[in-house]
Amino acid sequence: MPDQKDKISFFKEYLAVATPYKGGKAMNEIKTKKDKIYKLSSNENPIGASPKALEAIKNNLDNLHIYPDRTDKRLQKALQHFYNDAIDAEQFIGASSGSEIIDHIARAFVGEGLEVIVSNPAFSPYIMFSSWLGTKVVDVPLLDPDYSLDVKGILNAITDRTRLIFLTSPNNPTGTHISKDELDQLFGELPEHVIVVLDEVYYHFADAEDYTTAMPYVQKGYNVIAVNSFSKTYGLAAMRIGYGYTTRKIADYIHQICKPFLIDTLSLEAGIAALSDQEFIGKTVAVVKEGRDFLYKEMDRLGVHYWKSQGNFILIKPTIPTDEFEDQMLMEGVMVRPVAGFGAPGCVRITVGTMEANLACVEALETIYKEQK
Repeated sequence: MPDQKDKISFFKEYLAVATPYKGGKAMNEIKTKKDKIYKLSSNENPIGASPKALEAIKNNLDNLHIYPDRTDKRLQKALQHFYNDAIDAEQFIGASSGSEIIDHIARAFVGEGLEVIVSNPAFSPYIMFSSWLGTKVVDVPLLDPDYSLDVKGILNAITDRTRLIFLTSPNNPTGTHISKDELDQLFGELPEHVIVVLDEVYYHFADAEDYTTAMPYVQKGYNVIAVNSFSKTYGLAAMRIGYGYTTRKIADYIHQICKPFLIDTLSLEAGIAALSDQEFIGKTVAVVKEGRDFLYKEMDRLGVHYWKSQGNFILIKPTIPTDEFEDQMLMEGVMVRPVAGFGAPGCVRITVGTMEANLACVEALETIYKEQK
């Protein structure tokens, strides 16, 4: 028995000090002088959910007493069809959200004594999920002033203990993307023991000529895992369904830790139906791109410091503290998201909404910026 002076703790030290994820405020938490609140804080779909997904949900409401599919096989087949047979069905990995795909990846490849690389500002669960496993997180920040990827810095940061490099393109919260040339350079010098995790949940909104997804790199057999979600373009944020795709070898390995009955029936049916709703996808992308261009024009007029985005949101840098800016926007009926927790102190992320919401956002910005003059 251990001496009382040398007590053994059952708590993991690294888990006890891990920083929990802090989400944006919910609608029912908001106090404002306005009659209507526009939620532009969570990058949700501005026009709702895929009608085909909604119909699939309704058609399965009588089956809630029955267990869902034990595996993600049907989703895999639907994804293979969606991607025009670019890769085999078995190379897709379904899960209950894009975030859970990230969690699967972390659990599969990292732990105590190992390292991951992130490039802040970035989606905070990369750090959070890795830290939960006792993994050392190495930050190679995006470069000023345009938040471009520091490819050389990442390559120099790789050690024998590095297992994952978390990248996002388009990036949340900056809206910037990683060019094909940059990814070519990275993969061209990547050691065999390192996997690139390319989070591309906003890829539908990207229109840069040099933008690329992970698909061509997966087809060439590189160590890369793409992460995707049904929350944004398909409007299924409440359903919590996502997927990844990678090489057959990596996919087979990750599938070993996927729990049975992981995706509930309604989410699974909604996701499969949404993949076929090309009309809704096109409408969503059109609304976002139109709203994005409108907000650029108005922000230019008001003198707002912002970064052009490849996502369905815009990062700005207010001239006042972000908590004060958030409160003032709330008083005007618009919810926005300060992103210091994502590694961008002094900045705020604003989701592109419907034209009605975008107009409300511009009116709020105009009120705040006029008061500062």
